[in-house]
Amino acid sequence: MTSIEEEEPKTQALRSHKQVNHKSLLQSDALYQYILETSVYPKEHECLKELRHLTGKHPWSLLSVPADEGQFLNLLLKLMNAKNTIEIGVFTGYSLLATALALPDDGKILALDVNRADYEFGLPVIEKAGVAHKIDFREGPALPVLDQLLTDENNKGAFDFIFVDADKENYLTYHKRAIELVKVGGLIGYDNTLWNGSVADPPEVPQPDYIKKCLGFVLELNKALSLDSRIEICQLPIGDGITLCRRTI
Repeated sequence: MTSIEEEEPKTQALRSHKQVNHKSLLQSDALYQYILETSVYPKEHECLKELRHLTGKHPWSLLSVPADEGQFLNLLLKLMNAKNTIEIGVFTGYSLLATALALPDDGKILALDVNRADYEFGLPVIEKAGVAHKIDFREGPALPVLDQLLTDENNKGAFDFIFVDADKENYLTYHKRAIELVKVGGLIGYDNTLWNGSVADPPEVPQPDYIKKCLGFVLELNKALSLDSRIEICQLPIGDGITLCRRTI
């Protein structure tokens, strides 16, 4: 059996990120399990459940959006009557599927990720759910795609919702584009904004390298969002923290 010390550094980091197999910041694992079993799993779409179990076999399964966050996004998009969205950072597609299931049949998601293999890992389940036609997946860095969208005035303010769950070092750069692409009254969601709770830790508290590497970027984003006069925000302790930004002007 391979010891933790013998594992690859990224594997060690993910293991350190959460010793138990979930991202919730709830202190009680039993309470989190209660939430899942009473309000999340009973309502989870069968294809979401299948994709969640499939993703659990992926080497980097902890990168996936958890089921309770997927449920939240799905309900939020239905309440918004969202139709045109962007997702930056797809992985195996759990949040993407939750979004696609919430949109009307003619809804569209522009899905951006640097790794097509991870997307195709979950694609058979997305196709089984009958929502693959709503997804325009593009492999590669997201910033050139966003910049290209902004060259067309018709794309400015054209999107109801933008979900960002990608490289933290570019979150502020994504925000500069997203705020122009989302409509007034629309939402931008940033995932992992509580960063395993490290955002509230004193500087002397030791952090795993994976957390330490991006903590500054997350703190910078949180401060910038709090000062941005163009948005209203709400930071929620779901999963690893999600901040919703409603564009007001």
